[in-house]
Amino acid sequence: MATAAWDRSVSDANEGKAGGFWQAGHKPTLIAAFLYFDLAFMVWVLLGPLGPEIAKTLHLSAAQKGLMVATPTLAGAILRVVNGLLVDRIGPKRSGAISQVIVIVGLAFAYFTGVSSFAGTLALGVILGFAGASFAIALPLASRWYPAEHQGKAMGIAGMGNSGTVLASLFAPMLAKLFGWNAVLGLACIPLAIVLVLYLVMAKDAPNAPAPRRIKDYAELLKTADAWWFMAFYSVTFGGFVGLAASLPIYFTDQFGLTTIMAGYCTAACVFAGSLIRPIGGAVGDQIGGVKTLAIAYVIAALALIGVSSASTVAMALGLFVVAMLALGAGNGAVFQLVPQRFASDIGIMTGLVGMAGGIGGFYLASSLGFAKQLTGSFQYGFLIFAGLACAALIGLNLVKHRWRRTWGATISARI
Repeated sequence: MATAAWDRSVSDANEGKAGGFWQAGHKPTLIAAFLYFDLAFMVWVLLGPLGPEIAKTLHLSAAQKGLMVATPTLAGAILRVVNGLLVDRIGPKRSGAISQVIVIVGLAFAYFTGVSSFAGTLALGVILGFAGASFAIALPLASRWYPAEHQGKAMGIAGMGNSGTVLASLFAPMLAKLFGWNAVLGLACIPLAIVLVLYLVMAKDAPNAPAPRRIKDYAELLKTADAWWFMAFYSVTFGGFVGLAASLPIYFTDQFGLTTIMAGYCTAACVFAGSLIRPIGGAVGDQIGGVKTLAIAYVIAALALIGVSSASTVAMALGLFVVAMLALGAGNGAVFQLVPQRFASDIGIMTGLVGMAGGIGGFYLASSLGFAKQLTGSFQYGFLIFAGLACAALIGLNLVKHRWRRTWGATISARI
């Protein structure tokens, strides 16, 4: 009887009859999605905070350092599509468990056998890509429990798991100094295993999950212009966020000669700002529309990155990076306030596709900063080009916003 009453309350919430956000979905699942995403993100960017020490040990060039920290981002981007398909077939809960086990086993293997070459760091980066692919699992897991008017907040809270990058930036350099960077790979398995247990206990697949689609149906989405627009927009917001999160430890050590621990603290401050504001970006999108929120984010991010390109002091660079991360984090929330409105029945695969594009953007930023440093002796051009991409995204947003509001935006209760 209690189960039946609970199921009725969920049904009412999904029909928009429940008034408040916290009564409109399944809180344990939302919390589980956040925790899973948080720890997955922690290990996804682990090579960034460890990068300066690994580069010293293995004698890596600037370009190799850029590729090392960018590889998990690219692998995560590709694997998000795989996970999107898996979510659609077996559900987000089981997909998440499989992905988490692969990451734990991979990290344990790297710890026990050791990583002793540049090729080894790239192989480890591919394994860590499974953690980055958690994006395509955690967001559908949470999203399917909430009605349209609460999508921004639900996706924002689950997506705030990208704060795991803060944990990596704060603790990885410190632990590496105490025990060596290879030991950090083994230590990371401990919180991952704890969260996996909590995830298995707390998470529950939503009862209103769409029926599995045929493989050829997924290709149909790529024939839709809006899918490509969302991928482009997210490649800038999330690409900027994760690319900076992976690259800032190396930037602060190379550019200003900071210790790895101090560089980790600076990176953590920047990443914390971007992570904290993601649900706020989604909530603001619910109130004023995702398009307007996203446009503001692009403008602020572009200006901040232009400023960073010529920053002459640590304090100036740090302040501008915080501003840029705040804007990019809000933009991430705004994009995923919009995606479920347009592709509600395809949220699993669209999360994978959009997340893939975000990962590719992050790969570009992280690797291009390394190549810019090696070719010109400065990170400046890498930041300027990415600021230009933010401006291009703003132009694209202005091209499509009127059509969106006139077509699919007119058929939903949420603001776009």
